[in-house]
Amino acid sequence: MQEKLLDKLVEIVVKEGGSDLHISESKPPVIRVSKFLIPLAKIPSISKEDMAGLLSILLNSEDKKEFEIRKEVNFAYSHKDKTRFRCNAFLSLGKVSIAMRLIPTEVKSFTELNLPPILETFAKSKQGFFLVVGPIGVGKSTTLATIIETINLERLEHIVTIEDPVEYIFEPKKAIIDQREVKLDTPDFHTALRGVFRQDADVLMIGEMRDPETISTAVTAAETGHLVLSTLHTNTAGQTVDRIIDSFPADQQTQIRLQLSNSLLGIFSQRLIPRISGGLVPAFELLINNNATANLIREKRTQEISSVVATSSEEGMIDLNRCLVELVRKGEVTVENAFRFSADPKTLERMI
Repeated sequence: MQEKLLDKLVEIVVKEGGSDLHISESKPPVIRVSKFLIPLAKIPSISKEDMAGLLSILLNSEDKKEFEIRKEVNFAYSHKDKTRFRCNAFLSLGKVSIAMRLIPTEVKSFTELNLPPILETFAKSKQGFFLVVGPIGVGKSTTLATIIETINLERLEHIVTIEDPVEYIFEPKKAIIDQREVKLDTPDFHTALRGVFRQDADVLMIGEMRDPETISTAVTAAETGHLVLSTLHTNTAGQTVDRIIDSFPADQQTQIRLQLSNSLLGIFSQRLIPRISGGLVPAFELLINNNATANLIREKRTQEISSVVATSSEEGMIDLNRCLVELVRKGEVTVENAFRFSADPKTLERMI
């Protein structure tokens, strides 16, 4: 019974081009399509028995134990080996809810994702630290997957990913790829990251940097000959640098500033904006770590980073407001949405 229900829900998500599926006890299921939540009113509310059956299908024994103890759990689910989801089960007022994010099976190119070609430059880098940042649900994992797949297609290197849970499944082409899932293959990000120094890795992809130890080890790996790719839930390049540095005690911040100024390659911040013709279109900011950027990081002047980005387009940097203006001029997005997604609406007003 629950298997048929899950089959039907997955089929609807795929058919409607949805990005997310929400299943909550005592409520009808809901899907998200192009940022909009759509209740599936024709499907009855999920009963307690239905939810128990769904959990038995979705969770393995380890995930069930964690859910019982922590009252929430992250996990991945592959439906009939065709459709893959990143999931979180949690309690809300004592009732179970499950949020499922659809992971596309195919890794798309930068062109197909409407991302700037300059990102290929970072995929060709042999060493350094590159971050993709932005709010939840803007495609950070998808962008990282495209960078990884570009390396996979072009370079004979050893790629190690550390994720919670593993999202895109890569098929090794030129590269060797080892994908490690937290809880399944390693106890935590930090332990897995320390291990890569003994695994002859060339490229590291860290699903998310959650603590100072992970950040510190990642920066050290970038300094010692590895290309390190990761994400943070921050909105701008300047905010990202501050978040990294502020996660350390005051007596360690000078050291991490120096390390970051030397190892950082760039920070790519992205958004997904409703397109006038339907669907979503990305808008982005790109900071490249040149001499001016490195000096600002070392000298605690990160508030000036946005000015460097805005005035360095000839070096390949991309200003979010300029990107938004271009989307408005092309008729891709409305002026209202441009202002809604801008990090600096006052400057945008002068530009439009």
